[in-house]
Amino acid sequence: PYISSILDVASQVALYTFGHRANEWEKTDVEGTLFVYTRSASPKYGFTIMNRLSMENRTEPITKDLDFQLQDPFLLYRNAKLSIYGIWFYDKEECQRIAELMKNLTRQEQLKAQQGSGLGISPVSLSSGDRKDMDILQMLTRAKDEYTKYTPGSATCHHSCSGVSTTTTPAAERLSWPIQGSL
Repeated sequence: PYISSILDVASQVALYTFGHRANEWEKTDVEGTLFVYTRSASPKYGFTIMNRLSMENRTEPITKDLDFQLQDPFLLYRNAKLSIYGIWFYDKEECQRIAELMKNLTRQEQLKAQQGSGLGISPVSLSSGDRKDMDILQMLTRAKDEYTKYTPGSATCHHSCSGVSTTTTPAAERLSWPIQGSL
């Protein structure tokens, strides 16, 4: 979803994965046409191998965390999950062209991330004037407390709660699950 334009196409590729335990390349069941595209939402770039062997396509966002290496006729890459893949290209010229494009897009994303971090905003904490740094856990906990405090029917509301003895509302419980699951 959100694909806005196709940047380049490779007509025939096959995907391999590197097995760390066996220390060897294994062919996957993904073969077909590779599309590199721009998106109207984040992440801004991505690629998809439209699989001819099954309905399972391979889609990968192009982010600052990707690492590409050209070894003709393969384009090797490592993603954010540290999985290693090799894309075999039938046409060596397509391999070189796509490799250059992928490296450039990854470089753009890395530069954008560096410029974003230069603004003084980190993904873990926000700083605003005289306020102390606050991590995400504290922010979500405070939001949950505020929500519970001002939601009618919650145990902590400031008016008559008609004898309700629960400590949180179902909506407040939904707010707390990312806190517990992400750490």
